[in-house]
Amino acid sequence: MDGLVMTGQLLLGLSILIILHEAGHFFAARAFGIRVEKFYLFFDAWGFKLVSFNYKGCEYGIGWLPLGGYVKISGMIDESMDTEQLAGPPQPWEFRAKPAWQRLIVMLGGVAVNIVLGIFIFWMLTLNNGETFVPNAKIPDGIAPGIIGREIGLQNGDRITAVNGKPVVRFEELTSSKVLLGNTELTVDRNGETKHIHVPGDVLERVSDLGIGQFVEPRVKISGISLIEPGGNAAKAGVNKGDSIIAVNNKPVAFYDEFKSQVVANSGKKVELTVVRNNETIKIPTNVSPEGTVGVYIPMYFNIPVETVKYGFFESLPVGASRAWGSFMDNAKGLGKVASGQVKANKAFTGPIGIATMFGSEVNWIKFWSLVGLLSMALALMNLLPIPALDGGHAIFLLIEMIKGKPLGDKFMERAQMVGFVILITLMVFVFGNDIIKHVIN
Repeated sequence: MDGLVMTGQLLLGLSILIILHEAGHFFAARAFGIRVEKFYLFFDAWGFKLVSFNYKGCEYGIGWLPLGGYVKISGMIDESMDTEQLAGPPQPWEFRAKPAWQRLIVMLGGVAVNIVLGIFIFWMLTLNNGETFVPNAKIPDGIAPGIIGREIGLQNGDRITAVNGKPVVRFEELTSSKVLLGNTELTVDRNGETKHIHVPGDVLERVSDLGIGQFVEPRVKISGISLIEPGGNAAKAGVNKGDSIIAVNNKPVAFYDEFKSQVVANSGKKVELTVVRNNETIKIPTNVSPEGTVGVYIPMYFNIPVETVKYGFFESLPVGASRAWGSFMDNAKGLGKVASGQVKANKAFTGPIGIATMFGSEVNWIKFWSLVGLLSMALALMNLLPIPALDGGHAIFLLIEMIKGKPLGDKFMERAQMVGFVILITLMVFVFGNDIIKHVIN
């Protein structure tokens, strides 16, 4: 059932994005009097389709292969490789008969819609929910660095006050792209002394391996246990919900990171937990799993202050637009990291399985629309890549045509489309294969 919910959310989200993206091409073409022969959600590969109908000279339908969608525009060399209609002279309703600037608008129509959609979604989310964050200045006990944080020189109790000289207002900034994309400098207050910690360029790859929790988290005092794993080691040993852990193997643990490090250090062994229950101190021997857990959940953000800022209708627009554009630029910088070799491609790209997992097995509409907004901006960026067969490739050829003053040859365009098609198939195979391997390993 969980798989069906994740798959359903994935297909719904992708369908919205694909239909609106292709609608951008469709309406731009129609605005310039260009005939559109087909409008398809998903691909009707080898002529197979789930449903189709004709309306005013255009065939609308749903294909069986959920790898995207397309509009077939008359007089255009595209992924369909239908070159027969190009044998005769250009007709007034054909793509090739229109000025280059009109064709450029048609090609960028889908990207424009994705960007507008992303901004609109984040605008509405900001209007509805505001912005909730942890004020960095109000974290009582500084940070608790994980493995990655300790590797770069951070210590328990450090207070990160600035990133590249700019004061940190929200704790979430420390786990944002401006830090995780690397080559940044953290200003740290350590027991009243100022330190400068360099974040290397490959930190994003380490985070993708170990998780964001292994970079930095707020340092929090241990509160009572809020959940016991049924049948887990703690439950078998007699640990109760509400118990407060104060020591592990007689070593005092006042903070969650201290408790966690003691338990992890004894993975696969037995430890003695000292707990306070109803004002009574009790020692409980407990086995630790090979993964370094005992089967208890201690709320980490129990004593961390959280603030919410609400915005009006018009105030929400620039905030939402900034979030949307920020995600676009983060993806662009991430691609730059891959191109420069600082992040491996198999760590950077996520396919359908990974995206479905992000949606989760429960329907949460705020999470759903947040992901759709992020995917809309990512789709806009991917389509702008200068690869033949993508919108960006077509746009590059049209810009060259506008500079030269004449179109590129049909044979060149056909070969370019084939090269682009091979590149896209290769990328798809890589992403799908990488997704499957990640899923099997995890």
